[in-house]
Order: sequence, then structure tokens, then C-alpha cells
Amino acid sequence: MELFTYLTDPLTRDLYLQALLAGTAVVVMCGVLSPIVVVRRLGFIGQGVSHSAFGGIGVAAVLAALGRLSPGGLAEFIVIVAFCVVAALGMGGVSRKRTLPEDTAIGLFLVGSMALGAILVQVSQNIAASRGVSASGRSWESILFGSILMAGPAETLTGILCAVGVLAALWWFRRPMLFHVFDEESARAFGVPGPLMRSLLMILLAVAVVTAMKLAGVVLATALLVLPGAIALRLSRRLTVVTAIAVAAGVVGLIGGLAVSAQFDFQPGPSVVLVLVALFAGAWMWERSPGRA
Repeated sequence: MELFTYLTDPLTRDLYLQALLAGTAVVVMCGVLSPIVVVRRLGFIGQGVSHSAFGGIGVAAVLAALGRLSPGGLAEFIVIVAFCVVAALGMGGVSRKRTLPEDTAIGLFLVGSMALGAILVQVSQNIAASRGVSASGRSWESILFGSILMAGPAETLTGILCAVGVLAALWWFRRPMLFHVFDEESARAFGVPGPLMRSLLMILLAVAVVTAMKLAGVVLATALLVLPGAIALRLSRRLTVVTAIAVAAGVVGLIGGLAVSAQFDFQPGPSVVLVLVALFAGAWMWERSPGRA
């Protein structure tokens, strides 16, 4: 198997080990969130938040043109995450007040953020020209459509820290969060602060999506929030089992996708997605097999 060869070859070992470390952090983080996303029907939120990052990129580009941050650094990532968190809270707030349906609210923030990002990037170029400095040479694609094989030590550390933060928050608020997720009206009657739990969930989803997007690309980020949970819910209804299966499915998808990518020279992100889709197809057929009432 080519993946084993790459992992043992001194020339490529570090590249694939970094990819496995960064990818494992992302799939564990998204795997734990995925059942919640599926149960709450928030699958479209991944697309909404990831494309809202265009606005964050525009803000970061303006700050870079003004000399306030360095392109590609931690500060840029924080700016993009902060913008996506604000967008996610806006999506949740508008839909919660019944002002707009949830999918419409997500679409509104998605296109609005993309338009704002396009304008701000152009503004940043004008600012850079007026100051006599070169504009950032980084393309939108390098930020939005990253490859997991390009993850370096800094990106891997960022992914691990974000995963630890998200998982720690979920563990700390697990009881009110799960009560809110599975029975919002009863949770409200028992005093669970619904708006707070919803806002917290949107923040955690925004952090997970942007982290996964930076390390693995938009397509894989969205897939990791939906497919592991969808697979697990085909196989069990017990929460602990569903969570464990979702995380395991994400890890298997990651390793299998990297193996397919190495074997056939395919792009790693789409390869991981296709392996996860195959796992979902297998779980769906097993659920409908004879005797599985």
C-alpha cells in the first residue's frame, strides 16, 4: 500500500504524519458534533459558515494592507474565525426569532458575506497601492480550499487546540446542550437557557467549520459535519454509541481517503469524502437488511 510506503519513507513521512495528526484532530472534533448537526438538521450550516469566511478574508486583507497583521499568520485565522462566529450567531438569531426560515437565513448571510469579502479584497488592494506596498499574494483558494497534505506544524497545532477547546466546551455543557438539542421545548420548561445553548452550538460549529476548512478544504469540512453522524444514526440510537461510531467513521474515512489518495494520486479531500459516502451506503444497506426492523 502506497500510504504505508509514504509513512515509512523519510522524504514523505513528516508530510503524511502531519496530515494524519491534523486530520485526526478535525475528524474527532467534527465527529462529536456531527450527530447534533444531523438531529438538528443543520447540515447546511457548514456551507453557510464556510462561505461566510469570504467576509472574514476581506476583513483580514484590509488589515493586512494597513499593516495590522501578517497574511497567513495566526492573527488572520482569528479574524476569519471571529467573522464566521458573528455570521453563525446571526444565522441562528434571525431563524430563532422566526423572522426568516433557517435555510433562508443561512443563504442570506452566505451571499452577503461573499459579496462583502469581494468588495473588501478590492478595497485592500487600493489601500495597499495608496501606501506603496504590495498587496497580499495569497489567493482565496489557498485559504478556503486548503489541502490536508499541506498542513504544517503550526496548522496541526491550531487544529489540535481548536479541537480540544470545542470538545471541552461540549463536555462542560453536555447535559443542558443535549437536553436542548433533543427536546428544546421541554428543556426550556426545565429552565435550560435555550438562546444560550443555541448560541454556544453555533459558535462551536463555526470554529469547527473554519478549522476544518483551513486544514482540509470546504468540501471536506461540510462532509465531516454531516456524514459521520448520518452513518452512526443508521447503526444505533444510543447517544454514546452514536458518538463513538461517528468519530470512528471519521477516522476510518480519513485513513481510507489518504490511502486512496496515495494509491491513485487523487486529491485527499475528495478521496476522504468518497470513502465516507461509501461507509454511509454500507450503513444504509445494513440498516435495511432483512431482520433489521
